[in-house]
Amino acid sequence: MRQAVLGRLRVQRGGGMKRLSQAMIFFVFFCFPLFLHAGGGEFILMASTIGPIDSGIVSALEAQYEKETGVRVRHVGAGTGAALKIGTQCNVDLVMVHAKDLEEKFVADGFGTERIPFMYNDFVIVGPENDPAGIKGMKTAAEALKTIASKGAPFISRGDKSGTNMAELGLWASAGIDPKGPWYTVYEKGSEGNVATLLYTDQKASYTVIDRATFLTVKDKVKIVVLVEGDEALLNHISLIPVNPKKCPRVYEKEALAFVQWLTDPDKGQKIVESFGKDRYGQPLFFPESKAWKARHK
Repeated sequence: MRQAVLGRLRVQRGGGMKRLSQAMIFFVFFCFPLFLHAGGGEFILMASTIGPIDSGIVSALEAQYEKETGVRVRHVGAGTGAALKIGTQCNVDLVMVHAKDLEEKFVADGFGTERIPFMYNDFVIVGPENDPAGIKGMKTAAEALKTIASKGAPFISRGDKSGTNMAELGLWASAGIDPKGPWYTVYEKGSEGNVATLLYTDQKASYTVIDRATFLTVKDKVKIVVLVEGDEALLNHISLIPVNPKKCPRVYEKEALAFVQWLTDPDKGQKIVESFGKDRYGQPLFFPESKAWKARHK
């Protein structure tokens, strides 16, 4: 039944489902919960934050897993807040997200079994090449954001409670700033993801906080450049959280856990993470971070 319903409703891209509009997410994952988890276990359903999908790594991992095991994984892309919301509706088996506070609440509320370290990259602060705020080369994100605010330089926020938006707000909080005023714009289409937000930032010759993988995948299409990087506060950790069968008895726990084990295996999913993007961008877009990987690479 999963296959029949999603065959009608999903928009495919590569091995997974294309990022859906908020209306379509509601239509598919809130109006048809019984259909999605009825019948046999043809494939695993995962809600993933948008950045890894846009980079191509999610489809690459799914395709290799299916090749090795014969088990298919299908994903829907949404900001972390929306992805976790889908999880609370018991309509996916697994989430891939990157906002620690929201993840911990998801687990504490009983909807997720545990936060499992998977991979990381980093955020960067980007802006116009002529850098009117003068932040280029600053060592900390806090210093850069204080300067942007003090000069009223235009800044774009996703504003959608995604992992990127939550990270951005956390950086403002660490800098002791409540970003408000005509210089601070919440992008009305921020829920469409980091690529859309970055392109809009470029169009408006503004500053923003974005993950490096997104910047690398679209850098040839934009004029804005990386101005601040390397601060530990800018690390972007991505977790896997299996949906809890005690809350959601229809989830495919066994299949989801097998996929998680494969993703976190140093010789399987982590090996793909380690090299993904090197051939095209000269550097990996993400770095492995599973416990098994760390144990092997102390």
